[in-house]
Amino acid sequence: MPADDGAPRYLEPLLGIVFDLDGTLVESSHDFRRMRQQAIAVAQRYGVRPDLLKVDQPVARIMDTATQELQAARVPEGTIFRFEHEVHQLIDAIELEALPRTTARPGAPELLKDLTARGFRLAVLTRSCEEFCRGALSKTGLSEFFPYLRSRSAPGPAKPSPEALLLLLQEMEVPRERALFVGDHALDAECATRARVRFYGVLPDRPGEDSMTIDRFRAVGASAVAKDLPDLARHLGVFEAPGIAAGS
Repeated sequence: MPADDGAPRYLEPLLGIVFDLDGTLVESSHDFRRMRQQAIAVAQRYGVRPDLLKVDQPVARIMDTATQELQAARVPEGTIFRFEHEVHQLIDAIELEALPRTTARPGAPELLKDLTARGFRLAVLTRSCEEFCRGALSKTGLSEFFPYLRSRSAPGPAKPSPEALLLLLQEMEVPRERALFVGDHALDAECATRARVRFYGVLPDRPGEDSMTIDRFRAVGASAVAKDLPDLARHLGVFEAPGIAAGS
């Protein structure tokens, strides 16, 4: 499902909105540094050179680099699969530790209720595991708004691969030209822009050293940047939301 050549085409009105989960709709205080350290430790045990992997890289980058290095070394496919499976098990366990302290970002229920009432098709695209994703949505009372969901546990490519987003939009029956992806990370923007899908950035409620800024979001292709979810609601208010019949 390759992306079209040339500049992306964005059409109005919007039909579907895909949200990142952690940091965008919910706050979970994941121990990302520990995840990265675990991924690097496992990669090194499988023979990946230590100098290739940095603890300040996203887990997705660490995994991509390690897998490419193992493939270049002609490591058997089964061994690479075991490496990836082992890392994912460790990361899943760390994610689930954060579930009890996961909360909805301010304004999330109100925003999603309004978008649902106006007929938008809504979905979640996340690199979290399926168990954490569904648990977080249930705990925060947001699960009712998302009939469509794609996690790291789903078969096939995961975010930031554009294929992950395009497969989800296909399931939603929403053309990419009438879709929007909303996220809080550069990987979200990368996923959207590579898929030729419009992207809006949302600034974090609790900024950290590596948090995105308006300028950073603009640099990676965001069409708009909201300071929080109520501000995102104001951005989305400029669009006329259509009624959507099931299966249309």
